[in-house]
Amino acid sequence: MLPELKDLNSFRDALLRAPGPDQDAVNGAADRNGQLTKPPGALGRLEDLAIWYAGWRGDARPQISAPQVIVFAGNHGVTAQGVSAFPPEVTVQMVMNFEHGGAAINQLAKSAGATMDVHALELDRPTADFTAGPAMSEAEVLAALRTGWDAVDATADLLVVGEMGIGNTTPAAAIACALFGGDAADWTGRGTGVDDAGLANKTRVVAEGVALHGGTGDGIEILRRLGGREIAAMAGAIAAARVLRIPVILDGFICSSAAACLADIADGALDHSVAGHQSAEGAHGAVLAKLGKRPLLNLGLRLGEGSGGALAINILKSAVACHSGMATFAEAGVSDG
Repeated sequence: MLPELKDLNSFRDALLRAPGPDQDAVNGAADRNGQLTKPPGALGRLEDLAIWYAGWRGDARPQISAPQVIVFAGNHGVTAQGVSAFPPEVTVQMVMNFEHGGAAINQLAKSAGATMDVHALELDRPTADFTAGPAMSEAEVLAALRTGWDAVDATADLLVVGEMGIGNTTPAAAIACALFGGDAADWTGRGTGVDDAGLANKTRVVAEGVALHGGTGDGIEILRRLGGREIAAMAGAIAAARVLRIPVILDGFICSSAAACLADIADGALDHSVAGHQSAEGAHGAVLAKLGKRPLLNLGLRLGEGSGGALAINILKSAVACHSGMATFAEAGVSDG
C-alpha cells in the first residue's frame, strides 16, 4: 500500500523507509538455481537476474505475468533557447500517436505482453526556463511526482517507465552534471540530432543551468530546479515501485537521470532496478556507471519512450522462465555428478 504524498518530505521519507528484498526468497531462489538441470553458472547473468527478481517479489519460484509500461510526456521552457532539432508541438503529436497505438513503444510493449499507459502532464504549460530560475515550484514538482506515484499498478509484477518531451535531454544532462560533477560538455549530447552549433548552444544552456542551481540541495531539489514534469513523474513511478517491491527496468539517459535523483536521496533506492540498455546518447553509459548499473542490451537505440526498457522485458521474462520452469536434477531424474 502506498502512503499519501503530502509534501516533498513525505516523498523522501517514503523512499528512505522503503522495504528491501525478501532474503528468504533470495536464499530459496539461489538454492533452486543450484539444483537446476544445467552446469553451475551456465546461464550466466540470467541466473543472477532471476534470483534478484525473486527477492523483490518475495517468491523463490516467481513468474512474470503482468508487466506495465508507462510513458509520461511533458514540455520544457528551455526549448525556447533552441536546444532541440524539433519544435515542442511534436510532444503533443507523439502523445496522440501513443494513444492510437502507432509508436515504437506500443509495438514493443505489445510484444512483451505488457499493458501500456500514457500520461501527458500539462503540455500546454511548459516548465520554466531553468537558466532564469527553477524549472518548477515545489507544488509543481510534487504534482508531477504524484502523477508517477499514482500511475503504478499495484498488481503489476514488473515496471518500465518512458518519456516523451521535446528538449528533455537538456534537463537530463543538467541533472546528471549537477549530481555527478564534471563539465557540462561531459553530459550533453546531440539528443534528437542537433548539429555542432546546436550542440555548443545546448552545452552552454546546461552549463548556465548548473551554475545557477547546482549544489542547492538533494536530488529532489535538483529535479525541481533543473528537471521537467515527465522526468519527475518517472522518478515518482520508480519510487512507488520501490515501495511496492515491483522490479523496474530502467530505460535510457533521461530515465536514468530521473532515477539518479532518487539514488541521491537514499542508499539502495534503485536496488529494485536493472538497466534495460545503454543508449546511443553519449553520456548514458557514464550515468549507468555512476549508478552501478550494467545494461542488459546495447543496440544503439536513442528513441526514448521506454523502448529499450520494454525490449529488455523479454530478457528478464526468459531469465525467470528458465529459473522457475526448468526441472531440478532430482525432478528430471538426471545425475548431477
